Formats: sequence, structure tokens, C-alpha cells
Amino acid sequence: MAVCQCWAVEPIKEDWERAAAIVAHPDDLEYGAASAVARWTSEGRTVSYVLATSGEAGIAGLAPEACKALREEEQIRSAAVVGVERVEFLGHRDGAVEYGLGLRRDLTGAIRRLRPEIVIGMNFDLTWGEGASVNHADHRAVGLAALDACRDAANEWVFPEMGDPWRGVKAAYISGTEAPSHYVDVTDTIEAGVASLREHHAYIEGLGTDFDPDTFLRNITGYGGMAAGCEFAVLFQAFNVS
Repeated sequence: MAVCQCWAVEPIKEDWERAAAIVAHPDDLEYGAASAVARWTSEGRTVSYVLATSGEAGIAGLAPEACKALREEEQIRSAAVVGVERVEFLGHRDGAVEYGLGLRRDLTGAIRRLRPEIVIGMNFDLTWGEGASVNHADHRAVGLAALDACRDAANEWVFPEMGDPWRGVKAAYISGTEAPSHYVDVTDTIEAGVASLREHHAYIEGLGTDFDPDTFLRNITGYGGMAAGCEFAVLFQAFNVS
């Protein structure tokens, strides 16, 4: 994997108290980042989740109206496992999220409500991983809009109807990229991360494969640990959004 070749990573500074994790779907954060969230919450920091959709188009054979409530419930339980109490669903349509002013406006409102000092997101590049698989359109739209919303939230003249400006975001950290710059040592919280992913029972069953959360997360964070010099680590790429 590409991460084995990236050794110039440094630990994410932990001089903050509040973070907001912004992604497209339930389960997006559980493929690695939740293990870092577990570490932060165990140290007394507050992390909130913001999901653009409810993942209602994510399970084959289960109609969106039935899937929506199920996936929201799984995400709330999953978040609780890693110490996250606040989970917001913004109601954008799963599979049809569009980058634009509406999405930026909603994410700006979330940032102004939550007042995070760092924002966590996931890969929004065109492709994902060594196989150059095309990244999900929702991931691309939400990831880029989240970065833009950090700056929008600080500007009193942009979306003034979404609340008072918040200028406190120090940086955004994006997981799953091909050019990581930072890491979080999750050696002590990898089990919580695995348990968090396991809460997505219906989604994992709907994959129709023999996917094992423990094997998957230990493999990917093990490669991260090789880059970071510890047993297990989640890798992130830092972006300056000020």
C-alpha cells in the first residue's frame, strides 16, 4: 500500500477541545477515523459527527424509506461506542449529493453551531486506493464542500442566515488520502474502532461478502503504524483552511 512509502508524518497536535467530523454517509468514519475519535474522547475532548445524508440508498434490496431510519440508528450507536454524543444528519439525498451553495450553506451552519477547532473529513479525490477505483460522488462533493465551509463559516458576509461567524477552525484533517502528512496513534483504541464499525450490522450484511471489521481495521491502521512508528495509526492529510 502507498502509505508504507510515506514516512514524513507527524502527530496531529492535540491543543484543541472540540472537533467536528463531516462526511457523506453513515459508516464513512468507521473505516479508520473512529479509532482516532475514540482516543480523543477518552482524553476528554468533544467530537461531533455531521453526516450529509442518512445513507438511505446504501443497502441493496432495502427501500430508502426503510433504510434511512435503520442506518441512522446504526450510526448513532456506532458513534456512542467511541464517545460521540452528538450526531447530525443534514438530509441531503444519498447518492445524489451535489457540490454547490446549498451544501456549503448547510455545512457552514453545522460548523457555526458546533464551533470546532479542527474538522475531520475523508478522501474527496477522484480515485481511492491503489486500484484507482473511482471515489463515490458523494464523498467528493462533501469532502470539498467541508473544506470550503470552514472558510465560509469564518466570513460574516457568507451565509449570514446560518448564524454568527466562527473563526476558530485551526485546520482540517482528511483521512484516506494518498499523501498523508499527520497521524494519530490508535494502538490503545483500535478495539473501540472495530466495535464502532461492527455496529453497522445491516450495512455490513448488505455487502454480501465475508468482510471482517477487525481484520480490515487492523490491516489498514497497521500500515499506518508503519509510517508513524507505532503499532496502529490513522493517517490524515492536513489542510490549512484559515
